[in-house]
Amino acid sequence: MKQIQVDVAIIGAGTAGMSAYRAALAHTPSVLVIEDGPYGTTCARVGCMPSKLLIAAAEAAHSVNRLAGHAKGFGVRAGPAQIDGVAVMQRVREERDRFVGFVTDAVEHWPAEHRLRGRAKFLDDQRLQIDAHSVVTAKRIVIATGSRPNVPTEWIQTAGDRLIVNDDVFAWADLPKSVAVLGAGVIALELAQALHRLGVRVRLYGRSERIGPLTDPALQALTRQIIVAELPVQMSAKDITLERDDNEVIVRAAGREARFDWVLAASGRQPNLQGLGLENTGLPLDPRGVPVFDRRSGQIGVSPVFIAGDVNAELEILHEAADEGRIAGDNAGRFPDVRVRPRRAPLAIVFSDPQIMIAGLSHAQLLRSGVGFESGTVSFEDQGRSRVMLKNQGALHLYAERGNGRLLGAEMIGPAAEHIGHLLAWSIQRGDTVQDMLDSPFYHPVIEEGLRTALRLLQRALHMGPPPVERCLDCGPGA
Repeated sequence: MKQIQVDVAIIGAGTAGMSAYRAALAHTPSVLVIEDGPYGTTCARVGCMPSKLLIAAAEAAHSVNRLAGHAKGFGVRAGPAQIDGVAVMQRVREERDRFVGFVTDAVEHWPAEHRLRGRAKFLDDQRLQIDAHSVVTAKRIVIATGSRPNVPTEWIQTAGDRLIVNDDVFAWADLPKSVAVLGAGVIALELAQALHRLGVRVRLYGRSERIGPLTDPALQALTRQIIVAELPVQMSAKDITLERDDNEVIVRAAGREARFDWVLAASGRQPNLQGLGLENTGLPLDPRGVPVFDRRSGQIGVSPVFIAGDVNAELEILHEAADEGRIAGDNAGRFPDVRVRPRRAPLAIVFSDPQIMIAGLSHAQLLRSGVGFESGTVSFEDQGRSRVMLKNQGALHLYAERGNGRLLGAEMIGPAAEHIGHLLAWSIQRGDTVQDMLDSPFYHPVIEEGLRTALRLLQRALHMGPPPVERCLDCGPGA
């Protein structure tokens, strides 16, 4: 058994682990990264990048079909899209492999003594068993083991190899004829809509009445209305059962059944903590078995063990994992001089159509916080630029604190939500007030004029401004 002693051991070489490595290395050259799977982050290999490649193909097909269908309003005629499933998936795989290559190349260029292959298990707070070949004694440890799809055991037992997770989609050589998507969260919505637009027969099954992450009741209702108008959806499907029949799976829910070639389990993710041996440590754990930590420092209790990335079961988003890795790695490197770091304003985006975003605090978080706030809203149905582009669906809700007018959060489904979300997150992080934002320039005609309308209504709701002028000249028509 090989005995290895290091200052900092990092378990996992994904986004958080790679960031932790670079941060810890600034304090000590004695750093070891332990990985039991393939190098390459979840985002590059099976997450945000390959899914966006599939979505891009779906958007291209949808754009062609819009011209052939309801886009006659543009005065343009075109034939329906012809989709080559093999070519679609070939580009997804090739570009995915390219992105993964960047990550693996970076890790493989680290010094050999900084890398160790194998599965780590805690023997105690500072010793790790690596498979059957090594024991690593580390003065400080960073847990960055990521997450995996959460799939009920009974689904696996009944559907067998016809049950897949989102990771498996990007290995397809061709598009299938039909897929049942079990789940109605971010991953489920993005993949279901993309596959539907690429000609796959899809049905999305949700356990509740909620589709996507929005928490504002009015926006959640609007989301259901928009998505159900395009995509076959069965909600309140709490009693889903699967039955394998040769190369098909029969999905039964709420008294209805349908047959599909594949069943995609997209019902969330869970932290990779199984087999890590946390029971052999004195680390504090919550009822789910997740270590209790300070999100400003990454430190678990008062121990020399830190946690970062999806494994902490907080925000499964790449930039959050990278930030957490930097914080945890920096503190592991400088321990016992543990320092807290301010976190960025929350920002989450769903690449559906229309896009969905939450910036800052969500409506539900604000209600739980007890902070007094007001709302300002705008619909994009009659918003000038959105209507010009025939993308006039959705709405934006802004939330600001009573008394000082400071912007606290926003939720949106609508055009260009990814860009408006960034603008709002930046403003929230700076501490901008509604007046600060209204004093900023708005060009005409742009979708952001809808944001200005919501700001003016929010300012009025806060009793800090006059009633918005109906059809004001500086707004432009339909603003």
